[in-house]
Amino acid sequence: MTRVIHTGDTHVGYRQYHSPERRQDFLDAFEAVVDDAVDDASDGVDAVVHAGDLFHDRRPDLPDLLGVLSALRRLDAAGVPFLAIVGNHEATRGSQWLDLFSDLGLATRLADEPTVVGETAFYGLDHVPPSRRDELDYEFVPHDANHAVLVAHGLFTPFPHADWDTETVLDAANVDFDALLLGDNHVADRAQVDDTWVTYCGSTERASAEERDARGYNLVEFGADAGGETAVDVRRRSLDTRPFVFVDVDLAADEGVDRVREQVRQHDLDDAVAVVTITGGGEPVTPAAVEEAAVEEGALLARVTDHRAVGGDPTDAAPDVEFGDPDAAVRERVREMDLSDSGRHLDETVRDDGLADSNVRDRVADFVADAVADGDLDDVETDETDDAAGDDGADDPDDQVSMEDFL
Repeated sequence: MTRVIHTGDTHVGYRQYHSPERRQDFLDAFEAVVDDAVDDASDGVDAVVHAGDLFHDRRPDLPDLLGVLSALRRLDAAGVPFLAIVGNHEATRGSQWLDLFSDLGLATRLADEPTVVGETAFYGLDHVPPSRRDELDYEFVPHDANHAVLVAHGLFTPFPHADWDTETVLDAANVDFDALLLGDNHVADRAQVDDTWVTYCGSTERASAEERDARGYNLVEFGADAGGETAVDVRRRSLDTRPFVFVDVDLAADEGVDRVREQVRQHDLDDAVAVVTITGGGEPVTPAAVEEAAVEEGALLARVTDHRAVGGDPTDAAPDVEFGDPDAAVRERVREMDLSDSGRHLDETVRDDGLADSNVRDRVADFVADAVADGDLDDVETDETDDAAGDDGADDPDDQVSMEDFL
């Protein structure tokens, strides 16, 4: 039997709502997973399998790098291997941070060759943009283990918002996989496709106000049933993360901010993130007044989303953009564009709040020149990139560190 923790989408370094406390929460959640693995090592946890997006940004800040390194060293000291792939948030044009951890002996980057742990062979498939997937051949080096697992990052069928067909992967692969351990979808879920278990572990912290369910990870066991057939057991474990308190207020025609503040005060908001959603009719509500009431009740911070149509019927559809978290809205729109690798790199450059506006043009010009010289300029979508706005949660530019600097 092989027993592993399946985690992913830890997004270490995400300064959600521009809050340093929330940035620390994401590292704390990853460390909590490591704590559980270390505590359970003597009880048979054979590895931690990370399905991508370890970091939120391609250029993580030094405190986040050091925090992850410290956690990986604790895993290594406990004899628990860390197996991982690269997600879309952390992917770079060249070497990956995961390669650095691998060079230090603290991680294994999964790929087309099997990494055998116990009785199970693990393979990896990094995130691949949809425009590049037709190039994939799904050829893997054969194994002689009892079970085989593919760890991948993307939105796979039969789950919502899928753009990657699981049956195509399973049919094309020259290895029979007993399970696909997936990352990218922040909602934990599982299904069977033919005879293969396909499961998402979900994110370890709430990366958006839409993620209302408790955060956690999966505990997966690979063994055999009484008849000798492969048996896969997937169980859910919750993490004790910062509480999010969701306050949903439906206003009547004669109600306004006083009613919203009253509803907010009826909740225990001590050290929580208060997410207030307003629907119905009523008077205009100033978000600052609601946020003030939440902070007075002990909330770390509050975000207010007023779904009432501006200047129209309040029963009309809500706006697509949630102004309480505009950064998330921008990232989702960019993702929908299906930019190439070069396009995504340019988008990140334009939206990097650690880069002075006066330096953006030079940085873009340098990148394009290098890409042309290397022959790897792949359909740069400059129009979409120029339209992108916002920031990606980066902190003080003095904290930024490149891989070369770190080494």
